[in-house]
Amino acid sequence: MSQIDQTGAPPPIGTGERAPSMMDVAKMAGVSHQTVSRVLNGHPSVRPATRQRVHTAIDALGYRRNAVARALVRKRTDTIGVIATGSSLHGPLSTLVGIEEAAREHDYFVTVATLRDYGVDSLNRVLEHFLGHGVDGIVVIVPHDTVAHVLDHFRAPVPIVMITSREEGRGRPSSPSLSRAHVDQYGGARAVTAHLLDLGHQDVLHVSGPQDWFDARIRVRGWRDEMQERGLDSTRLAIGDWHASSGYAIGLDTADRIRAGHGPTAVFAANDEMALGMLRAFWERGVDVPSEISVAGFDDVAGAGYFTPPLTTVRQPFDDLGRACLQRLLDMIRPADSEPRDTGTVRIQPSLSIRASTAAPR
Repeated sequence: MSQIDQTGAPPPIGTGERAPSMMDVAKMAGVSHQTVSRVLNGHPSVRPATRQRVHTAIDALGYRRNAVARALVRKRTDTIGVIATGSSLHGPLSTLVGIEEAAREHDYFVTVATLRDYGVDSLNRVLEHFLGHGVDGIVVIVPHDTVAHVLDHFRAPVPIVMITSREEGRGRPSSPSLSRAHVDQYGGARAVTAHLLDLGHQDVLHVSGPQDWFDARIRVRGWRDEMQERGLDSTRLAIGDWHASSGYAIGLDTADRIRAGHGPTAVFAANDEMALGMLRAFWERGVDVPSEISVAGFDDVAGAGYFTPPLTTVRQPFDDLGRACLQRLLDMIRPADSEPRDTGTVRIQPSLSIRASTAAPR
């Protein structure tokens, strides 16, 4: 049997004896174990002096809650599974960070699985792994078609929030266990295109991301709709791969067209990395930005204001997206007898950061 020293504390962990329990905390604090439980769960009915005694005993004993036992009692693990793309691109990575920070604000732990292979088997294995470890809900960052296809056919006993700009009405029908959240990619693309047109540009090249990504396709649609609504040509489209190298290659070709007298007067790149590659290409070719061509991006990555020149771009509020996504998931993790919660799409509005890389055409 474990021996208690004169302070009432059990032997320290690592001596071969058991770890301190809630009963040990109660004995040292001179309260019941129910009172200790109330303190640990933040119950407001405990008097401040009693609460302080319990916390003092917890610190003295080095008591740690048994998460497994607590989960069995509460039938919740306070854990959320997040499936991310494994990409170092700004958008998916910033979305992941926003979710994790929001979860910590709500005292939830996040377990993350990053995938580079988006095959059906890989995604199903991760989903089943999360469910086998009792997660309370799952967030899936859904950037492109393959991930969405798997979720269309997956039925989960816990809520799932998909962070995706996938158009409404596509794929799987509405379900009380499924919700969506995203930044308004279409609105952001129209806003930055409108900014260029309002400056007086009429020939705007769009450098898009790969077309199996939802964000890329929707940004193309926003650019095209804004151009067509004003009766302007919407055929200047180049396909990139999100990376600066593709923007650089397209930028070299664009610079040659400008020098030949038949290039665009403005470029809307679908992310800041490709915009950076284009700025480098224009600099090498001696094409001045913005006097000869305006350049705008999308994302507002850290440091975009220090490009040469500082980059006009669309800012995506990933912190707001993470908090809204987490709140929606918590609203769906509820007792069965509570009121139904909204499971519709959460849409976060982006903003336009106007800097020195855009100006009126000569």
